[in-house]
Amino acid sequence: MRRRHYASNIAVRFAYNYGLKRKQEAYKAGEKMPYAQDLHREINALKQTEIPWAYEVSKCALQEALRDLDNAFRHFFRKCKLKKEGRWKGKCGYPRFKSRKKSIGSARFTGVIHVYYDAIQLPRLGLLRLKEHGYLPVNMKIGSATISEKAGRWYISICAHGEQEEPTPATGEAIGVDLGIKMLATLSDGRTFENPKAYRRHLNALKRASRAHSRKQKGSNNRNKAKRKLAKQHASIANIRRDALHKATSAIVAKTKPDCQRPRAIVLEDLHVLGMLKNRKLRRSIVDVGLYEFRRQIEYKACFAGVKVVFASRWEPSSKTCSCCGWRKEDLTLSDRVFTCEVCGSVLDRDYNAALNLAALA
Repeated sequence: MRRRHYASNIAVRFAYNYGLKRKQEAYKAGEKMPYAQDLHREINALKQTEIPWAYEVSKCALQEALRDLDNAFRHFFRKCKLKKEGRWKGKCGYPRFKSRKKSIGSARFTGVIHVYYDAIQLPRLGLLRLKEHGYLPVNMKIGSATISEKAGRWYISICAHGEQEEPTPATGEAIGVDLGIKMLATLSDGRTFENPKAYRRHLNALKRASRAHSRKQKGSNNRNKAKRKLAKQHASIANIRRDALHKATSAIVAKTKPDCQRPRAIVLEDLHVLGMLKNRKLRRSIVDVGLYEFRRQIEYKACFAGVKVVFASRWEPSSKTCSCCGWRKEDLTLSDRVFTCEVCGSVLDRDYNAALNLAALA
């Protein structure tokens, strides 16, 4: 079964590279650029002569790879048009050939797909056992399934079609969320979420794995083993960070709780992350937090829970303003972790004071 997984991903890479090569040849010859349907007919003809191994793979994987290529060119031309109009900065992203050295990649399947409690049935691959039972929806229409590999583990994601009820608006108190480095998030209701600091805690192990990989001879089996160990280390760090972010955002949105216990609004700061990364002393810690991912998860989870998300201006002095009387301390520095008001005398944690000010903006 594992061999069929590899064969599917190899076929996807072959179809994508073949289509890209044919499009480039047609452009240089001044001919009409072939699309996914035309390219798939050519590949079907090659199956009988040059690539008989493609019969072992579902035709859906080849078709979806060619459609992805069409979408890549569509986005490339769209960005080129925007760049001529002055509405796009940076590269336009011309499609590139897929290399077998970077990763195995992924393969998307369509057609007849059946989902069971502990397994899923895909075209040509047959019945595949799942490690997580009861996770995939059973009584929904499945549009497609994508198999991918990362750090030696295989994953499957499905696109399910079904009706979703409109969430009822939440009526709880508004919550202000102040993101930081020491604490992942500090809320105006007093809750705090720890920052796992996954990258910093595993930095030494990551350095050892990277050093061992660089010392191995290129093309040897030992280098491939060291490469897999390094990939597992990177995947472990990413999983720890992702798990902490999902737990924090789910607890803040509180989708499963009644309307009166879900916040009616969540206030976040519109942080300029790229500007913050220019600080060389804090760059590594800022990247380790995952500020943009936190915002993205809050946005889509709040949409499903009937919670409104409000973004405060990045110039809002939430940390320098007293949440009790409104006095502003202009000379507050990053090293000052406690806010002391010189007017009303209130003493609060810096992040908690900022969260209270953000909640007041709702």
